[in-house]
Amino acid sequence: MIGLAILIPVALGLGLAGLAAFFWAIGAGQFDDLDGAGLRILNDAQPGEAGAGKASATVPAGKSAP
Repeated sequence: MIGLAILIPVALGLGLAGLAAFFWAIGAGQFDDLDGAGLRILNDAQPGEAGAGKASATVPAGKSAP
């Protein structure tokens, strides 16, 4: 029984810490551009090449380039 008295508050504390980290990530904008990284990998231009900074096909409609 003493084990449950220790483990239950620890589990609740870790759950609340995870929930707080999730809400912090939302507030910090971590989930604002979910499609950008997946589309940037499809861009064939290398960082030094002409057109590497263009966001023509890599930015979905309605979103701004980073």
